[in-house]
Amino acid sequence: MSQRRLVLILGDQLTPALSSLQAADRQRDILVMAEVVEEATYVRHHKKKIAFLFSAMRHFAEHLRSDGWTVDYQTLDDPDNSGSLGGEIARAAKQHDAAAVTVTEPGEWRLRDAMEGWSDALGLPVEILPDTRFIASHDDFADWAEGRKQLRMEFFYREMRRKTGLLMEGDQPIGGKWNFDAENRKPAKSDLFMPQPAGFKPDKITKDVLKLVAERFGDHFGELGPFWFGVTAAQAEEALETFIEQALPKFGDFQDAMLTDQRFLYHSILSLYINAGLLDPLAVCRRVETEYHAGRAPLNAVEGFVRQIIGWREFVRGIYWLKMPDYAGENFFNAKRALPDFYWTAETDMACLRAAIMQTREEAYAHHIQRLMVTGNFAMLAGVDPKEVHEWYLMVYADAYEWVELPNTLGMSQFADGGLLGSKPYAASGNYINKMSDYCHSCRYKVQQKTGEEACPFNPLYWHFLERNGDKLRGNPRLGQVYRTWDRMSDEKRADYLDSADRFLEKLV
Repeated sequence: MSQRRLVLILGDQLTPALSSLQAADRQRDILVMAEVVEEATYVRHHKKKIAFLFSAMRHFAEHLRSDGWTVDYQTLDDPDNSGSLGGEIARAAKQHDAAAVTVTEPGEWRLRDAMEGWSDALGLPVEILPDTRFIASHDDFADWAEGRKQLRMEFFYREMRRKTGLLMEGDQPIGGKWNFDAENRKPAKSDLFMPQPAGFKPDKITKDVLKLVAERFGDHFGELGPFWFGVTAAQAEEALETFIEQALPKFGDFQDAMLTDQRFLYHSILSLYINAGLLDPLAVCRRVETEYHAGRAPLNAVEGFVRQIIGWREFVRGIYWLKMPDYAGENFFNAKRALPDFYWTAETDMACLRAAIMQTREEAYAHHIQRLMVTGNFAMLAGVDPKEVHEWYLMVYADAYEWVELPNTLGMSQFADGGLLGSKPYAASGNYINKMSDYCHSCRYKVQQKTGEEACPFNPLYWHFLERNGDKLRGNPRLGQVYRTWDRMSDEKRADYLDSADRFLEKLV
């Protein structure tokens, strides 16, 4: 009887350190990788995202073969391709007379749920191993969360700092503070030197993938070219070194800034590589930490970067697995408006939204403040259905996988979970965007005007959002002063805000 196992490697598991690879036998087992239309279209992913993953998968398969593994790789255009991961495992199991299947746990609940049924469907044992690329296991996070009335990233982050020893002196944080975020909110000016992220010329494998994606997914959102993403671990490491040498020292100061003509500022553009497995997140944090100890990067920059990875990234994964599958249906404000058309076209008079969405179309990337305080803030203020917002974010960004995107969108951006993840809605008027960007200078709306046809739509929408959701938000202690300001306004002024917002929303499609 065959003892051969199949080891399935998913498109976001492109690392030799994968738990299923560590448990596999090079001489006996067969690695299975497959490009399947089901995964490319369960939401209509950005063309660049599909091309990045398919090319990275093909390159990783070549690496595995050169390392002595037998790899059964199914390309999308193979006539025998079944179109689904389940179908490909069934095909490979029959072809190779497999005795069992092993896979590292996927990052998305829908896939984990499907895999739970594979054993019965195949008539073979299917072993789902934990994903050990994260600092906190599901049990670790559940143990931390148990008994807490509120789940706050800041307290979880401190535990991750203690566990990893990153930026620690004994049991205390270096610099005497856990969080230097207050120092990381400086607006940027376009006359600053702005580095560019490392870009890579497509090789033959990538060119073949780009041709395939253009043919098969040409009607998906986004621009396919120019394609400059790295697609190998070596290129991802080069991108990391470029960020560290050129951008890290100023990353902290300007991480919340936005400029029309500078899409990347001092951001790392490493999340797509980390989330796909091409970079190890903890190794990245330790590499960045060395820059602080060497005196080449300030503490506020290094701490801010580390917090995004071992703080937010680990925290939202914990929330996701703790609360799924019900979490995806959360809609605290009962918002039902359809996502406006301009989220696909970028055809809007609002300069900030136009810039963020156009950048997203062309790059499959926007940084966290553009996502949170521009596209996300507008959707929440306008009352857009959070499920539509979530699906948009999952489609359009190259680093988006549901485990990381869903809590960030439903919880942090849309407050659709009612405060499980964040202590208050991230709602803001046009003043915040004007302070942190140069978008307002080129906008047809006037950010200083509060109401009327010429007013920045964020201004009346902000108060409209607070008023229509007052029954759910007035008890929030962090919004008490805001509601006191609203209550002190004259009846005429409040009516003017609400009327201006209503007129804008009536035209919104």
